[in-house]
Order: sequence, then structure tokens, then C-alpha cells
Amino acid sequence: VQLQASGGGLVQAGGSLTLSCAASGSIFSINRMGWYRQAPGKQRELVALISNDGTTNYADSVKGRFTISRDNTQNTAWLQMSSLKPEDTDVYYCNANVIAISRPYGVNYWGKGTLVTVSS
Repeated sequence: VQLQASGGGLVQAGGSLTLSCAASGSIFSINRMGWYRQAPGKQRELVALISNDGTTNYADSVKGRFTISRDNTQNTAWLQMSSLKPEDTDVYYCNANVIAISRPYGVNYWGKGTLVTVSS
């Protein structure tokens, strides 16, 4: 199983950016998918989560500005980020709890980080 994250880049404060995370491999189903972010020297923190029934959870710092969504048929999740602030600058990591075809329980997978830079 692999997670491919994309969509990072440079954007001005107040702008928008959408990240995508596509899971591939021998996937039976995906439980939760989510986005985390990490700044140098800091712990990785939760940004947003979405379960397979569409229930979402957001960090307080992004509520009302970020929206997480997913398409279970494509094994893909998106993070729409709007009203971006310089403090949103971080490396963003995609995470998914995947049940593989050959394994009847979920395992956490991480994608490579994608850098989001918000200029003031």
C-alpha cells in the first residue's frame, strides 16, 4: 500500500490550496484518512480526519477554513485549505488506516510530506 500526496506549494496569505492523497495497492477498505502537519523541531499534529462514513474532525486552528473530503471509490482524500495564514506553513502528511486484502485489520500508512508555504 502506498499513499501519494500532492498539491503543496507557495501561496499568499488569504489564498487557497488543495492537497490530495491517493492510496494504491492491495486495498480492501480504508478506515480513516487524515492530514497532519509538522514544522521543523516540532511534533506532528493533527489537521483533519475523515472516517469512512464521512465523519470529520478538525484541529481548532483550522476549523472553518479547511475542509477534508474523500471518495471511497477512488481511495482518495482531499484537504481544501482556504483563508491560509503564514502559521499554516508546514510540511503536510497524509495518513490512512488501511485494511489490505491479505490482512483483516487496519494498518497506518503515511505518505511523503508535501510542503505548504504561506507568505505574508
